[in-house]
Formats: sequence, C-alpha cells, structure tokens
Amino acid sequence: MKRFKAILGAALLTTSLTACGLDVNAALPYDVKPGSIRPVPSLDGVDIAVGSKDFTENIILGYMAELALSAAGADITDLTNISGSNSARQALINGQIDISWEYTGTAWISYQGNTEPIPDEKAQFDAAKAADEAQFGITWLDYSPVNDTYAFATTEAYARQHNLRSNSDMTEFLKQHPEQAIFCVETEFASRQDGMPGVQRTYGFPTTEVKTFGTGAIYSAVASGTCNFGEIFTTDGRIAGLNLRVLADDKRFFPQYNAAVTMKKEFLDAHPAVRGVLEPVAKALDNQQMIELCKQVDVDGRDAGEVARDWMVAKGFIQ
Repeated sequence: MKRFKAILGAALLTTSLTACGLDVNAALPYDVKPGSIRPVPSLDGVDIAVGSKDFTENIILGYMAELALSAAGADITDLTNISGSNSARQALINGQIDISWEYTGTAWISYQGNTEPIPDEKAQFDAAKAADEAQFGITWLDYSPVNDTYAFATTEAYARQHNLRSNSDMTEFLKQHPEQAIFCVETEFASRQDGMPGVQRTYGFPTTEVKTFGTGAIYSAVASGTCNFGEIFTTDGRIAGLNLRVLADDKRFFPQYNAAVTMKKEFLDAHPAVRGVLEPVAKALDNQQMIELCKQVDVDGRDAGEVARDWMVAKGFIQ
C-alpha cells in the first residue's frame, strides 16, 4: 500500500515537477523494516517528498533520509538527484519537496548573500539556521560531523615521506623545499579570496607553479605526480580510491560546510517527530565514513541507494 501511494503521489506531481527540472523517481525501491528507528504513530502514512542535489554525497544522504522515514512509517516520494543546487533549493522553498540536506557554508554564502564565512562549525550552523528561518521560513535539524569543505591533499606516500599532516606542516616543508611547491587547483579556486589567494596569505606557503584543472582531474593529477598538492573536497570518494591524504586545515581558513537536514518550518511544526528520526542518522556520520560511501559509488560503481541502505543496516537503524 505504501508503495502504491508513493507511486500515485509521484504521478500526480510529475507534470509540475518535470516543468521545473525535477525527475520523479516515484517510490523508494527497498523493503525497509524498523531497526533502532521504530515506527512513529504520528508519521504513519504521512506523505513526505525527499529531494537531493545531483552529486554523489547528497544523493546518498537523501536516500538515508528516505530509508529512515520509511522505517518510521512515512510514505516516501523519492526526488533525489535534482539537477543543480539552486533547483533543489527552489524545490524546497516552493514546497515541491519537503526535506533535503543542505550545507551550512552553501546557505550562508550562496543563498543568504554573505561574503565572510564563520570559521567555527557550530557558530556557522547557528548563523545559517537563524538566517534561513528569518529570510525563507526554512529550518534546520542539528548538523552532522560530515563537513564537505575545501582542503589540500597529497598522496599517502608523499605525505609519509615528508611527515605531512596539516597545512602548517606543508608550509614548513615548502619553505625549505620551494621547488616542491607545485599545486593543482580549479580555475575559480585560483582567484577566489576564499580559495588560493586567501589560504596562501593565511599560511604563507610559497608556490613554484600553480596548474589549473577541472575538479575531477585534480585527484588523478595528484595521484599521478603531476602536482604534489591539489585542492579537493573533503568527502570525495576519490580520496580513498586514489589513496590520497587530506591535510588538516589547522588554521581553519576554509568555510565550514557541515551537512544538515532542512525543511520548511511549517512542515517541522506539523511533524516534529521527524527530528527524532533523522538527527541520530546525521550524528552517526563523519567524513571518513562518507569518503568510503562515496568511493563505493564513484570508484566501485555501486548504486547510491544500495550503499545508503547497507550503511543504515550496518548501523542498526533499519533491517
């Protein structure tokens, strides 16, 4: 019955959502049984449309929310993999989806129009949450340790050889060996003040050569030795797949991008039990786990929904 209701609901939504660039995936294609997430009477039969952006990590997070809410008794419409952050955001604002995962730095800078990030994770979360509620009527559940921000990475072999664990370690090494200061970065990162100019000013490392690449090419360029250091995203599955080491941003220059579940405030007011279902899932994740989950999709070729389900089962949230 739940599968039928979800498919029927998705069919009714198809015309309006397709016009806005959303692909209707209909029902959650998994048989979900409760684990530590128990059935919640107030959520039984409640129709909830869950969306996500169109990159691997956010799709995995979207499936996790769907699995958790399904175990609690809700009827799910799967709207993961919406093309573009702005489209996913507008779908939430317009009520085409009820729930999506967002990132604190993205909301603060891209949606709320601020130019200076807040270096402390909780302070950045509190500020983004307050601004979203005031400006857009969107509220946030408590944030996850998953923080998909910028960082520099090098190969594990190179890091071990030169004892590099942080950006400060990298800076001291490069001051002594400036010929090794070969960086690969995105074109935009090379000129953004929250990118290369700002981070170089904060740490004071030299650069002998800065090569610009598309995002995906940087990982393989570092792995192949084309550059010794590369700008990466901290939860990308290619970190594990290519055996790279992420250097700690010990001076906390880069913006914080902690993931959290977002929804319209009126939706949470109507269904407060959603908080107790989803916050434990968010808290159980961290960057190392997310790197491995993304690797299973991007490197090993597994389906994102299956990866999310297996993790939820392994954590005991569902059966």
